[in-house]
Amino acid sequence: MFNRVRNLFILIFLVACGSPGESTSEKKTDQAVPSEVETEKDNPNEEKVILFFGNSITAGYQLDMDQAFPALIQQKIDSLGLNYKTINAGLSGETSAGGKSRIEWVLRTVPDIFFLELGANDGLRGLSLEETPKNLQAIIDAVRKENPDVKIIIAGMMVPPNLGGDYTQKFQRIFPDLAKKNDAIYIPFLLEGVAGNPELNLSDGIHPTPEGHEIVAETVWGYLSPLL
Repeated sequence: MFNRVRNLFILIFLVACGSPGESTSEKKTDQAVPSEVETEKDNPNEEKVILFFGNSITAGYQLDMDQAFPALIQQKIDSLGLNYKTINAGLSGETSAGGKSRIEWVLRTVPDIFFLELGANDGLRGLSLEETPKNLQAIIDAVRKENPDVKIIIAGMMVPPNLGGDYTQKFQRIFPDLAKKNDAIYIPFLLEGVAGNPELNLSDGIHPTPEGHEIVAETVWGYLSPLL
């Protein structure tokens, strides 16, 4: 019974990251794009940028943008009078390869803190264990090229056990290994306290409600706030 519950818990987390075939027409607001070109930071009083780059969890699937956890982080920042602005660059169904292909465009706004939440959809497709870390590293390299001093946070991912124990273990090691390699902050489980709870997920049972995003925001804030 324990294993069945555990497997369901992991599967719920993975699907929450957006299925590869998810239609963009089904979501109310899934992506915010950089509205300004910021290639230089000559003004010391200019707001610093926190860029959230991920899939449907970051995007706030079927929610208003101000209900997704990046917007809730902005509220915390504003309440403390900190000179930071958040940008939500989440996209439902995004894979690591998709993220790699669009990162240069997103980097029209150069971040001071970069939050990376990608990879789970790779696992859903059973993609190569070699390609996913390469794609994620390429994303990090592109960000660091624009800002060598950028601070990075990486959200870990999990895959269902039906892909095989060897695949599951190796996939899960991608994210802590990537964080260690890049001297990044590592969040083991973004949906801690949310996944598997029907009261904190939409009617599909897999995407967080506004209340669920509040818990996600608290989890993220615990890792993010020391960097501010």
